[in-house]
Amino acid sequence: MAGIKIDGKEIAQSVKDRVKAAVDELKAQNINPCLATVLVGDNPASATYVRNKHKACEEVGIATKDHKLASDITQSQLNEIVDSLNKDSTVHGILVQLPLPDQLNEFETTSRISPLKDVDGLTPYNAGLLAMKKAALVACTPSGVMEMFDYHNINLQGKNVVLINRSNLVGKPLYHLLLERNATVITCHSKTKNLEELCRSADIVITAVGDRNRFTLTPDMIKEGAIVIDVAISRHNEKLVGDCDYDQIIQKASFATPVPGGVGPMTVAMLLKNTITAASLTSQLGQ
Repeated sequence: MAGIKIDGKEIAQSVKDRVKAAVDELKAQNINPCLATVLVGDNPASATYVRNKHKACEEVGIATKDHKLASDITQSQLNEIVDSLNKDSTVHGILVQLPLPDQLNEFETTSRISPLKDVDGLTPYNAGLLAMKKAALVACTPSGVMEMFDYHNINLQGKNVVLINRSNLVGKPLYHLLLERNATVITCHSKTKNLEELCRSADIVITAVGDRNRFTLTPDMIKEGAIVIDVAISRHNEKLVGDCDYDQIIQKASFATPVPGGVGPMTVAMLLKNTITAASLTSQLGQ
């Protein structure tokens, strides 16, 4: 018997509905939530991502400020723009679209963003708060995964989770979020030994490799009734795919996310939620 599809589009819409209601409340207090995006260069994928974020903001009533910068901009010039957005009281969230051109330092750039406006949850300050269970602004994809668990009332306490990713954007923040829910988490990566055996022992497998030539999660690698969250997205054989084939995995899993239409929509929805949170924080602090 096939498992239950975790529909990212449906869950993302529920988040957007809540965000829209929060936007209306803030506007009633003369607070107009605004997200500023910074796009450096002409990477087509990045441009598409930024466009989709602006569209999502428009749907819920969040204002946007779009900054398109030349690909040859210097680090000091980019720093000045981030500084100006930090000081702009009409901007509540700042998103610098990654990756950046080679001459720019991503860590220096994201670290410069005010923690109160860090809607990507990437500043060292917010990453540290997350490790201390005190974060208000958390990386969007990991918090989107947690929203999926909540939507389906999946209790993580005592569950064995295998997390195949250790990046700052996904794996590390998700590790802390899972620990907060009292899950037992094993973080796996390219140097992990006996990965298949670890996956088969897990109640929940969260995979975010994003390269089918290196890794594919197959049904024989999960136990009957496991939950599979596929965070990856890449192009393989002219198709958008994750780390596993949903149609096969769902025959063995109790819950699973498809790609596309799974975690992807959640990332944008949680960006909107973070922007509202940031607007509330800055208004409370009078900034």
